[in-house]
Amino acid sequence: MKSFFRIAAPLAGALALASLAVAADAAQTRKRAAPPARPQSQGPNWQTTVELRDNGHVLGNPDAAQKLVEFVSYTCSHCYEFSRTGDVAIRALLVPQGNVSYEIRHLLRDPVDLTAALLTNCGEPEKFPGNHEAIMAKQPEWLETARKATQAQRTRWNFGTNAARWRAIASDLGFYDILEARGYTRTALDRCLADDAKANALAAATQRDVETFDLKGTPSFVLNGKLLDGVYSWDTLRPVLEKLD
Repeated sequence: MKSFFRIAAPLAGALALASLAVAADAAQTRKRAAPPARPQSQGPNWQTTVELRDNGHVLGNPDAAQKLVEFVSYTCSHCYEFSRTGDVAIRALLVPQGNVSYEIRHLLRDPVDLTAALLTNCGEPEKFPGNHEAIMAKQPEWLETARKATQAQRTRWNFGTNAARWRAIASDLGFYDILEARGYTRTALDRCLADDAKANALAAATQRDVETFDLKGTPSFVLNGKLLDGVYSWDTLRPVLEKLD
């Protein structure tokens, strides 16, 4: 994993194995339908419950006995692979039961990561899962565009005001198009990209989490406050989750 960047001064129970194939198919097509509303007698619909917590988003029951945290980077290809497998299975099979919460936290590696994070955080917390999925689903396309960026583009990404830098990245990599397809206006997106306080908070959270959990790469996973050593993929995380009560 790359070294963590400085933004700019002063910014500094178990899984049902038979159902995994269904989840994988959903990941391939990226066409998950919104879950039907539950009758009030069945209690909260944890599948659609999202809580903003210290710059992370908790999906499902915030008081669940088992608390899983994923540290994700939008420029990480392994995170993209996890989003197509583990993310789908966890949200479809574990979160609705209410005994496991799934928190997604950002681990920022570079200005592109920060730009994407500002956009996925744009709006109410309930919008985050869809924003996150939309940006991650298109990662192969925009990451390849980033690799081929001209020197002029990279200069715009690294010099000027923070808002101008983030807007240049969003424009060059097609982030505007992705979020506008979800109903955002350019004005609303620019407002989020100009939020220095949020950018500062996301960067500070990354630094704190790296130091707290000694994070070495992405994706990384913490279960009930403890880093899962050597767990960086769905193949290594699934056996851990299958042992949960």
